[in-house]
Amino acid sequence: MKIIEIKNIVRKDTPIYYRRFYTGIAVIELIDKNIEAPLEFQVEHMPTGQIEISILKLENIDYPRVPLHKELKTYIGALDSDGKLPAT
Repeated sequence: MKIIEIKNIVRKDTPIYYRRFYTGIAVIELIDKNIEAPLEFQVEHMPTGQIEISILKLENIDYPRVPLHKELKTYIGALDSDGKLPAT
């Protein structure tokens, strides 16, 4: 299993400045095919300075959730640290 990309990332408006909500489409390579699945996730800046990423919704995947969420969080963290997530 490998995360190919997250496309069509859109930031949702929220009044809480330290939480950012996003939607997009995750493209995931499973054993012999690529699957596209709607995705919702949150990036939250904690008071300690750490960033916590939460997968809120992931649909249409017939694969164990724990390793999939771990890979998605790693991928989203890299996008965030590289400044590739939409600011508005």
